[in-house]
Amino acid sequence: MSKTEKQAFISTAICLIFMIMGSIVEQTGGQYYQLLFAIGIIGGGWKQTTEGIVEIIEDKKLNVDLLMALAAIGASIIGDWREGNMLIFIFCLSGALEEYTTNKSKKEITSLMKMQPKVAMKLLSDGSTKEVGVEELEIDDLVIVAKGASVPIDGEITKGATSIDEAAVSGESVPVDKTIGDNVFSGTINTESAFTMKVSKKADETLFAKIIKLVEEAQAQTSKTAGFIERIENVYVRVVLISVPLVIVLTHFFFGWAWEESFYRGMVMLVVASPCALVASATPATLAAMSSGAKRGVLFKGGAHLEELYRLKAISFDKTGTLTKGEPEVTDEYFFGNKADLLPILLAMESQSTHPLALAILAHYSGEGIAKEIEVKEIAGFGLQASYEGNEYKLGKKAATTGHEELINGLINDGKTIIFLSKNEELQAIIALLDIAKEDAKPAIDYFKAQGIHTSMFTGDNEGTARVIAKEVGVDQYFGNLLPEDKTRLIEEKRAQYNVNMMVGDGINDAPALATAAIGVAMGEGSDVAMDVADMVLMKNDLGKLVFSHKVAKKLHGIVRINMIVSVGVICFLLLSNFFQIISLPLGVIAHEGSTILVILNGLRMLKNIK
Repeated sequence: MSKTEKQAFISTAICLIFMIMGSIVEQTGGQYYQLLFAIGIIGGGWKQTTEGIVEIIEDKKLNVDLLMALAAIGASIIGDWREGNMLIFIFCLSGALEEYTTNKSKKEITSLMKMQPKVAMKLLSDGSTKEVGVEELEIDDLVIVAKGASVPIDGEITKGATSIDEAAVSGESVPVDKTIGDNVFSGTINTESAFTMKVSKKADETLFAKIIKLVEEAQAQTSKTAGFIERIENVYVRVVLISVPLVIVLTHFFFGWAWEESFYRGMVMLVVASPCALVASATPATLAAMSSGAKRGVLFKGGAHLEELYRLKAISFDKTGTLTKGEPEVTDEYFFGNKADLLPILLAMESQSTHPLALAILAHYSGEGIAKEIEVKEIAGFGLQASYEGNEYKLGKKAATTGHEELINGLINDGKTIIFLSKNEELQAIIALLDIAKEDAKPAIDYFKAQGIHTSMFTGDNEGTARVIAKEVGVDQYFGNLLPEDKTRLIEEKRAQYNVNMMVGDGINDAPALATAAIGVAMGEGSDVAMDVADMVLMKNDLGKLVFSHKVAKKLHGIVRINMIVSVGVICFLLLSNFFQIISLPLGVIAHEGSTILVILNGLRMLKNIK
């Protein structure tokens, strides 16, 4: 429990205790019960009143705290000490609950800061280790991470294999297997074996540091609704302060009410007209929504983006790495000679290349054939060439001979990349590869289309590849052969047409489009530049998180709307009841502050799991 939260609950407890003691003394005919109520009013109300006075002095702004303090003083003047104490108690209770809600909402995100590693075991040149501060580590330093320890900094595994719990950065609860060459991130947990890693980023540039920075920025921002409520609060309080004395005077002279009754009704008005519930309608719920998102690996850079997300009308996806896996996979194979003889030669040639297509072919056939030891040379503009047992083999994107045109044209029309293997200028095999769609791409597209949101796909790949992936995932529209400036231009057109649009991408070339869209969403495993300019970050490349985010935005909108309707409705009802002399000060206090507690608890629903 935070210091401010403790103070809020202590003030509430003091107020309640002295209210009970004063009531007992008053009921038993004892003296000085007013003193007990006064202590309860001062003990409970000093915190909010002090904060209100400081805000008036420093920011020149009036707030609801001032209205509550004046109402309690007014009730005491007309002899309703118990009602004044009750007012402060319920006001304190709602304030304490709001403090609790706010802190609970921030807990999931601020706890990240406590998880940030402080020290690391640096491996020295003589083989010994030394404990150093994380900020002392330099790029290319070697660090040993023990079993059960936090990864101190971003880097690459150079020795060992293990499983890493990456929930802190991706929201994914299942540990991820890691081995030599894999990246590891600061703040994640080594759940299995010790390993050695090479530092790739400084402490203030790690993914974890970026997350904390994004969270701090997000907490400092408010939604448009919350900002609007904050702006009108000062004006609203002024109107109430002017209206109360007018009501007291007018009801006395024009309605013939006694001064005591007019003053009493003025005090009731001071209580029931206070916008406490309205002020609490948006902010606690928004913080809770952001906390819920952070827990699931979705970072919102401010409440305003959540509000915009509810009004989303069009969404555009980058293809590579966003809708597709970002790595080519073998989809078709055609061997026109003996596969058992040709495959080892094919693998032998590809094993001497580091091209992504070669790596994809080797991965596809791993365990199927043993690569022969063949001397391979590279032919500029063609591919690879090798001699084996008196035969000349060529491997590349260009066919050494003609033939099978219908088959080849069909594969090209399907947007696939083709690798040809020839023997003595005669075609022996065709391998087709494609960057295939992610499993979660089509369900995500289907969800947004069902919501009436226009979907489109952008890619720099050729028209054939774009058409195949677009058809597979089901987007409404696709664009191929795009440069970064083309993506930005299209996003500008989408924004002009749909007003609230979104761009989802992961690469440096997506950054201009992300910054141009009404809402830019970066995939967390993408480039740092994309993360920096985006309004939202999906810490794991999971489009299901994007669907979850939209559901969060819809639920938040519903809760805030209900809160505002309830708060304004209660104020109007209580004002009318007071004018017709139906409601008493205690009932006004209970109804008004009760509505404040209700909207706060309603906002807390955002912390529940959203399906």
